[in-house]
Amino acid sequence: MTVADGTDDILDALDPEQREIAEALRGPVSVLAGAGTGKTRAITHRIAHGVRTGVYAPERVLAVTFTRKAAGELQGRLRGLGADGVRAQTFHGAALGQLNHFWPQLVGGAAPTMLPGKVAVVSQVVESLGLHPNSEALRDLASEIEWRKTSMLGIEEYGRRIADRPVPQGFTPEQVVDVHQGYASLLEERRQIDFEDVLVLLAGMLETEPLAAVQVRERYRFFTVDEYQDVSPLQHALLRVWLGNRDDVCVVGDASQTIYSFAGASSSYLLRFGIEYPHAREIRLERNYRSAEPIVRLANRLMRDRPGALTLRASRDTIQVPARRMDADGSPVKPAAPAVAAPTFEWFATELDEATAVAASIAEAISQGTPASEIAILYRTNAQSARFEEALRQREIGVRVHGAQRFFERADVRQAVMMIRGEAKVADGRPLFQIVSDVLRSGGWSSRPPEGATQRERWEALSALLSLVDEMPPGTGIQEFSEELLARQRAQHEPTLEAVTLSAIHAAKGLEWSLVHVAGMSEGLLPIAHAVDEDSISEERRLCYVAFTRARDTLRLSGVAGGARSRRSPSRFIGEAGIAA
Repeated sequence: MTVADGTDDILDALDPEQREIAEALRGPVSVLAGAGTGKTRAITHRIAHGVRTGVYAPERVLAVTFTRKAAGELQGRLRGLGADGVRAQTFHGAALGQLNHFWPQLVGGAAPTMLPGKVAVVSQVVESLGLHPNSEALRDLASEIEWRKTSMLGIEEYGRRIADRPVPQGFTPEQVVDVHQGYASLLEERRQIDFEDVLVLLAGMLETEPLAAVQVRERYRFFTVDEYQDVSPLQHALLRVWLGNRDDVCVVGDASQTIYSFAGASSSYLLRFGIEYPHAREIRLERNYRSAEPIVRLANRLMRDRPGALTLRASRDTIQVPARRMDADGSPVKPAAPAVAAPTFEWFATELDEATAVAASIAEAISQGTPASEIAILYRTNAQSARFEEALRQREIGVRVHGAQRFFERADVRQAVMMIRGEAKVADGRPLFQIVSDVLRSGGWSSRPPEGATQRERWEALSALLSLVDEMPPGTGIQEFSEELLARQRAQHEPTLEAVTLSAIHAAKGLEWSLVHVAGMSEGLLPIAHAVDEDSISEERRLCYVAFTRARDTLRLSGVAGGARSRRSPSRFIGEAGIAA
């Protein structure tokens, strides 16, 4: 660390391109960051460097993410780098806080209540129209309302464009427009708003109320926006209102990972950032530190010559293998590092065959020392998860379905956190590990894993809570640990569970594992059957790219021919990636 500014320890941890990002503290900056290239490290060190050098006042920095989990991780990393006071939030989280702050001042009374989800209201509207669609059509209608709002289209304008939009089964275009109108009327009648309305109302409020805009711009001076390739027109409009006539904004993204076009997202804001801000600096991150070279090569082939695609370079260190045998004089002999296996593709007759084989592969990997928490099965739709979950449970392998019940919402975890909070009020000087382990033992936890999948799942959850003690700095007391649990609970910053992760590919964005199985690599599943035009096929290809680049060491792909009524062929993406089907 230098005496002058105390920043060398922050900058020395970065590669040349990451360091260039960290030192670009003012003006518009565009970071084109490929999968596994350390973008989170770059932007957190950039913010920390700005705070430590005095360029940024921490309370005037807003880092915007797309999920609460990502915000929690970002906040944790910034704390570790000494950038306390920097706010990391989602677009909706930041906007909702501002809307609730300004509404009583500018409108009067409390802000409208938040709608927990659209489907129930859509169902009521549809029934009032005398229609009786299935649950899938209701979800499609809710998604279409979301798309219209994030695309900043009024109902009248949407009605003129609906000829170019997919119409849910069983509906005419006119009926779909009626549903949009009925949904809007019902929310107004009940004084409710949905997630998109939060952004719409805040953007309108800041545009029409100069005093509110001044307060927000005084509060936040420097912006960082992660996953910028998935920004919608509505989010982009809100960001422009936040900025006003300023340009201290750093955007980070990868056009090859644009996977929310169906919800209004567009990579055009990332790719055209230099047109929007002509004096912007563009910095590319293409050194992939995550995946083995064969996986990187596969991903590059899949996206070759696609708009905005980066060319990744495998740059991770060679895995060190411990010595296990001795030479003639008794000295340990370190064996050569094993050859990295190329990604594989297997084709199965039925879904049951695929699930059975994948579970067997995972069981073998675990027996050879790969932790269950380092293994994932990824698939295109949530409906595909059940057969894999059952196949793993039959082998008594712990399972965590990503996107299902959140860790801190589990009843056993909530109870344990409450008991730890109680202990914090009567701290008695015992070591932190002993206090927490005693609390968990009083709730039925033991140091030895129990038999049975259900009991094992509960044990894994409580063990994950105990493992957080090891992540705390030496000397941490029970009160500090209790506060850390609350901070993690608010941010949904979950600990690692010792279980195999099952996840839809959309939900796996930003995550990584040592071993990844991508299942359902069949035409009709990936790409999905309703992807019929060039744009939707391109979206499916990007989704496949995201799935491939979640793997660090081993990538195994599989597909299913299906039944006699719906014979499928291997996914076209298998051939595009250069794998023999």
